[in-house]
Amino acid sequence: MAEENTTNNAQPANEEAAQQPSFQLVRCYLKDASLEMPHAPEIFLTAPAEQPNVDIQFEVSQRRLPMEGAWEVVVRGTITVTVKDQTMFLVEGKQAGIFDIRNIPDEAVAHLTNVMCPTIVYPYLRANLADIVTRTGLPPVHLPEVNFEALYQQRLAQAQAKAQESGAAPAAADEGAANA
Repeated sequence: MAEENTTNNAQPANEEAAQQPSFQLVRCYLKDASLEMPHAPEIFLTAPAEQPNVDIQFEVSQRRLPMEGAWEVVVRGTITVTVKDQTMFLVEGKQAGIFDIRNIPDEAVAHLTNVMCPTIVYPYLRANLADIVTRTGLPPVHLPEVNFEALYQQRLAQAQAKAQESGAAPAAADEGAANA
């Protein structure tokens, strides 16, 4: 009889633990990487007459995976370095993470997938792209530090302003911005 009580008391504790909010990185991986040097080897043979122009772009995307609580968050970065109209190199990479997010409200999940997850994944992308550029024999170009919280708040404000212009409800704007 004592065994039955112990078993019955333990089960609600497991159910309570199963209902606790959880957030963790399951896996971080380099999803895609490419390098183009269309004017090699000539770029190595002449010193540039002017300072190279460096264009850095990045974006964040996320999607729910078929497994319960699983999300994939991808940070894509592109670095293009040109001198005059010639491209010295173009490097692009996509760093991804699989995250387990359970028992968290949708609004908080949107914040996690737009701010916390990219903050975790982004340093790996920075290191991988710098490594690829270094392997070209050219000096590395590092992606800058990024405040994903500020970018997310900016996207939310833009979506809210757009929703007000079109007469849509602000909740729809928040949802659209969260999935952007």
